[in-house]
Amino acid sequence: MTIEKTIKSLSDIERQTIRYLSEKKPKTIEEISDESKLHIDSVRRAVNWLTEKKLAKTDTQTQSEWKLTPAGKSSLSNGLPEILFLRAITDLNGKATLEQIYKKSQLNRPELNAAMGLCRKNAWITVSKQENEVVLELTGIESEILERKYRLQETLIQVSKGNQPGKPNPIIEDLRRRGLIEERAEKATLATLTTEGAAALPLLEKNKTRNFDVQGEVPELFFGKKQPYQQFLKLVTRKLNEMGFMEMDSPLVTQEFYNFDVLFQPQNHPARSWTDTYQLKQPKTGKLPPSPVVSAIKAAHENGGKSQSTGWQYDWSEEIARRVMPTAHGTAHSARQLVKGVSIPGKYYTIARCFRPDVVDATHLIEFNQMEGIVIGDDLNFRHLLGLLKQFAVEFAGAEEVKFAPSYYPFTEPSVQLNARHKELGWIELGGAGMFRPEMHENLGISQQILAWGIGIDRLAMLKLGIKDIRYLFSDDLTWLRNAPAVKLE
Repeated sequence: MTIEKTIKSLSDIERQTIRYLSEKKPKTIEEISDESKLHIDSVRRAVNWLTEKKLAKTDTQTQSEWKLTPAGKSSLSNGLPEILFLRAITDLNGKATLEQIYKKSQLNRPELNAAMGLCRKNAWITVSKQENEVVLELTGIESEILERKYRLQETLIQVSKGNQPGKPNPIIEDLRRRGLIEERAEKATLATLTTEGAAALPLLEKNKTRNFDVQGEVPELFFGKKQPYQQFLKLVTRKLNEMGFMEMDSPLVTQEFYNFDVLFQPQNHPARSWTDTYQLKQPKTGKLPPSPVVSAIKAAHENGGKSQSTGWQYDWSEEIARRVMPTAHGTAHSARQLVKGVSIPGKYYTIARCFRPDVVDATHLIEFNQMEGIVIGDDLNFRHLLGLLKQFAVEFAGAEEVKFAPSYYPFTEPSVQLNARHKELGWIELGGAGMFRPEMHENLGISQQILAWGIGIDRLAMLKLGIKDIRYLFSDDLTWLRNAPAVKLE
């Protein structure tokens, strides 16, 4: 680009700033700001742009400056302790006890003692003992200090204004030793004109307008937005609330009682082993609900209880039911809600964090989210459940093809598996569902039918967001996060 074109492309703050640059004398950003009357941030931005266009160059230097400490600022506003000390004696007719000076000067004890030592050292006062009291008297030499400007006080004023005394300087050293000033190293950016910049200056007056290339490329802008998966979860939650569902509690840790026993899963079932679930080392056990509930679940396992079932025909253990574990599936929260109490008719849901030993791959995680829910009411049947599952897959995930397959769960009968076609992975399982068995709800005093499901909402999000690896939901890949489309539900 020629110099003429470069000049025509300069912004207003660049044009104003370059006029205050010199080819030989470096200037700080602060100096340029003071001379040009431009805001320091505008100058800093203009200098950076001019440097990119090779009209200016910058250099960073470290400069040491004296600055007032908090004690120095206090001495500047109130006066140095020795001056206050001498003035107090003067106000007390040139002679006073140390206690009188303390009250008059309003110095604290350390300041008082230091001021007395300094005044005595400089022969400004004499110290004597009269009638068991220490008496201090002015010598007359101090009048020069009180009548004329005190050099230490003057130097404090100069430092406060940014003026830097030369070195070596005994007064500066004295102020530093007393903790009134300190030396600070600060970096300063120095700017100068390049040869091209110097050549461009005369052309500024001839080219007062700025040219814009309306066909030129512009930088890509990335606007702030919510993380796609978090946004999807919020929209699903809102949709369920709009459908009349109430949210259930979903603690990360639960007792086996809720995770298995209330769900009519026998205590010797292989899914309850350490290979299929996690166990907590501490605490090992937790509290169970009131004894009538525990007795009802015990009866369901041993002989079917109030239901027409014969149960599992074994001795149910309360100790096993007390064991604590990370929640293995969202249905544990449905069990907790049934024990706690439900409205009839009623609809409940939760989006719960679950933990289960598995091999991590494109569709499996050992820590995952599950959308769990139940619907309770009269005249409910299996077709209602299938319709609800299809609605979730289509409206929440945008699935175009959905199919069902028979399945088995200890706590539902009949049971079904929900599947949807992923564009790249083919058919994937989204979750399981069914109608709760009578052994479960009848022993808890609920005679109505209960539809239940547990859907891997992470996989729903895979369909919705068009990704083929479930791990990407928790990715910090900026390219994907920036380009992921806004999430909308049907």
